[in-house]
Amino acid sequence: MNNVMLAIYLPLVLLYLVFWLWYGGNGQRMSPQEIEEALHKLSSTDPAHDNSAEVEDVRQLLASDDGKEFVMQNLVRYRAKALYPAGTHFSDDPREADKRYGKSIIGDLLRYGNLVIFIARKSGDFVKPEGADAWHYVAMVRYRSRRDFVRFAIRANQADKFMHKWAAIEKTHVFPVKPLISLVAVRTLVALLLFTFGVILTSML
Repeated sequence: MNNVMLAIYLPLVLLYLVFWLWYGGNGQRMSPQEIEEALHKLSSTDPAHDNSAEVEDVRQLLASDDGKEFVMQNLVRYRAKALYPAGTHFSDDPREADKRYGKSIIGDLLRYGNLVIFIARKSGDFVKPEGADAWHYVAMVRYRSRRDFVRFAIRANQADKFMHKWAAIEKTHVFPVKPLISLVAVRTLVALLLFTFGVILTSML
């Protein structure tokens, strides 16, 4: 390998290693003490909002921690009108409120190696059991681990961010899943993109 190719591919390899470390997905499970500390922080994110039920849901999630990555499935139904606290000055469009929430948390997601991998709006009905909820959209979010999920949740549940979610969403069903078959291979995709970039740079010299 000549010096020019080394100068091109070595930084790309190092960049991929940095990505690999950030993306993670295979860490150590949380200790009981770490879980309790995280739940305490989560319960005190917004003193004006009683989130004890949500904290117990997170406790159950963390109880099955294996230190590895997982995907969270989100089914969401909007309110008829956004329900903001008195004294705030936002529109009553729940979709706009949800967008505000999404923009406010994207940095918190990326901070801990978490990625939104799929969002889809409902486009009709097919098989619908009696009494089934009417969802507006589905979203799938990849979390590096349960530890990183709760780190994100602590930041995302701060009052100035969470009020947008509360205003927008009437009902949601959220549960973790482990992919059995998936065409979403982020590590492979990033490697291919960096390799392609290297080939393009080499061809230009």
